[in-house]
Amino acid sequence: MRPENLRTVFMGTPEFALPTLKGLIADGVNLVGVYTQPDRPKGRGKKLAASPVKHLAMEENIPVFQPQKLREPGAVETLQGLQPDLIVVVAYGQILPKTVLDIPTYNCINVHASLLPKYRGAAPINQAIIAGENETGVTTMLMDVGLDTGDMLVKLSLPIGPDETAGQLHDRLALLGRKAMEETLRQLCDGTLKPEPQDDAMSTYAPMMKKEDGRIDWQKSALQIHNQVRGLDPWPGAYTYLDGEVLKIAATGVEEPSSGQPGTIVSADKTGVRIACGGGVLVVGELQLPGKKRLAAMNFLSGHPLFPGTQLA
Repeated sequence: MRPENLRTVFMGTPEFALPTLKGLIADGVNLVGVYTQPDRPKGRGKKLAASPVKHLAMEENIPVFQPQKLREPGAVETLQGLQPDLIVVVAYGQILPKTVLDIPTYNCINVHASLLPKYRGAAPINQAIIAGENETGVTTMLMDVGLDTGDMLVKLSLPIGPDETAGQLHDRLALLGRKAMEETLRQLCDGTLKPEPQDDAMSTYAPMMKKEDGRIDWQKSALQIHNQVRGLDPWPGAYTYLDGEVLKIAATGVEEPSSGQPGTIVSADKTGVRIACGGGVLVVGELQLPGKKRLAAMNFLSGHPLFPGTQLA
């Protein structure tokens, strides 16, 4: 079987899905349709904006479909009419019901940004960093009605840098996702694809991030807070309170030993703002107040001086 003989539907929405879609196009896969989330209001003017995947599909003259819900009878019938051999799903943003999973000849294949069964769920990149993992990767899997519980196909791993943020890791994993799908497609076409069941006992869950997840507990160790900060960068961001006002922090590092009451500013100069934690000291390189730009510590302190002994809530 050759890629051009595979009638394929791609389902994806954000930037993360673009490399995989580009890879399918480059491999000559017969893309008969692209499904993506409906246009959403964006920016101050709240004008409707198309997803990154829609933009690429339109540039490549691939038919685009944007149902509000795949569960709608009309949506299922439209998808059936495309007669797909394969459905590839990357961060689509909707759960695929069994009526959809049963449509393609060769199943639905998902590209997931973790080494399954670890970090099933919506935020595997964030949670891997927050947990202090040194390694992560991408898994392609056969989709079933569970949450990222299907049989695994291809796994590719990469190391996580000690100061790497979720945004930086996101971009690397997106490219790795393309490689994983290309290898999956190769094995599918030459008949060597071997699904491997997941060990549910080894699974962990990565729920969707919320703004409240960014609130810092200074009783935690500096390393734990450092992982939280980079795991939530760029969104939703880690924050504390300074005089009752939200203060976002980023670009952090860790120093030992601990000095002072947790949450107390130890020093503040052009090299960074040092804050005592439950263990160790967190060095903050960038800070941001509401409605303001994120600034390097040196620039922030020139307009908002911080003094040793100041307590952060």
